[in-house]
Amino acid sequence: MTNRQAELIELIHREVKPALGCTEPIAVALAVAKAVEILAENGTACHGCLLWRQTADFSIKVAVSGNILKNGMGVGIPGTGMVGIPVAAALGAVCGDPSRGLEVLSGLSGGAVARARELVAKGKVALSVAETSHLLYVKATVSLGPGLEASTEVNPCACAIIEDDHDRIVRTSFADRILMSSESGAAARERSTEDYGLTVREIYDFAATADASDIAFILEGRTLNLALAREGLNGNYGLQVGKAIRENQREVFGDDFMSFAMGMTAAASDARMAGCTLPAMSNSGSGNQGITASIPVIAYAMKYRLPDEALARALILSNLVAIHIKGFLGKLSALCGCVIASTGSACGIVFLQGGTYGQVCAAIKNMVGNITGMVCDGAKVGCAMKVASGVSSAVQSAVLALRGTCVRETDGIIDDDIEKTIRNLGQIGSVGMQAADRLILDIMLCK
Repeated sequence: MTNRQAELIELIHREVKPALGCTEPIAVALAVAKAVEILAENGTACHGCLLWRQTADFSIKVAVSGNILKNGMGVGIPGTGMVGIPVAAALGAVCGDPSRGLEVLSGLSGGAVARARELVAKGKVALSVAETSHLLYVKATVSLGPGLEASTEVNPCACAIIEDDHDRIVRTSFADRILMSSESGAAARERSTEDYGLTVREIYDFAATADASDIAFILEGRTLNLALAREGLNGNYGLQVGKAIRENQREVFGDDFMSFAMGMTAAASDARMAGCTLPAMSNSGSGNQGITASIPVIAYAMKYRLPDEALARALILSNLVAIHIKGFLGKLSALCGCVIASTGSACGIVFLQGGTYGQVCAAIKNMVGNITGMVCDGAKVGCAMKVASGVSSAVQSAVLALRGTCVRETDGIIDDDIEKTIRNLGQIGSVGMQAADRLILDIMLCK
């Protein structure tokens, strides 16, 4: 393995990892759980006592960026039957394990859920919008006792701040004393995706030539995301989009690969967004994006019985293309993440059919020319419908690319240079849609 190949594998490990529940409220739970850990470490709680957190009188204050609020308002929290950020924050306090990162709420018990509900009902969780330039920002402040306003030397607050990545804690403090800060060098800032200098050409070559044993780890995503899809098909989650597609496959959608891929992918999203307790293999901090970047590719390999090595290479391509594009948008934006993730899966499908680098580029351009502009109006069960639309577009784009059809550089935001096309998409989502992002949040808050 070359040094550059090791870098790319490190990037995949950083951006493609298990996540339990929608990652915006999960980021809140993680920050709160870290603050509670600080309380315990500094001797203000009986951390050696059995189940002390389920009886503790927590007062929790959470300040979040508008995008975190938008994506956390209406999504199911795993294992609770409830939606929204307050219950996620309460669970982070009652039972969250910060060492588990995006799986901070793994292993919920009935007692923990009941106590979290009680804290929310008693008004012990205060939520506000933070004044911040960060699109992804969470500040959790926690104390024990009557409330944060009554905090004293005897009853101090602990604080944890997350910025830019869902699991990147950049600052912690206790009793107004800073314990860790990225600015002080105690927490090194990770390289941004753009720092890796990725190109579609390099991604394609890496997927095609990397040693099979070095990339076999990517198949773990098949296990996790297929389990979610099957749960969505067997249960009655959300809008049951995936189940509806599969149950009407012959009469309405047709017994073909496209409807199979749409149904499986949407079913996984149905389950995840409605609070299923199974983790997803996420991409760029989003479970839905991880689902959408992987399941259509997995579905193709399943339907046509392709070997694991071919699937692993296609999943590497799909996930890295999604990571590459997402680097120009930021982790949260007004552009629906399924646009980016399904662009990755279009590339993976082309690859599995023996497609060339040029055909992969054509698939990306076809996607950009098709569903750019699909807005994100918050995480919710309805995301499964957008996921299904993204998969449909991915299959169409792949088929056209393999036929030699590509949206031309004279059309819209498409450029002859594939990297310029991707940057154009990033500009639309990160700059051009800022006003739309603010308007969406205003509408959601005023309903």
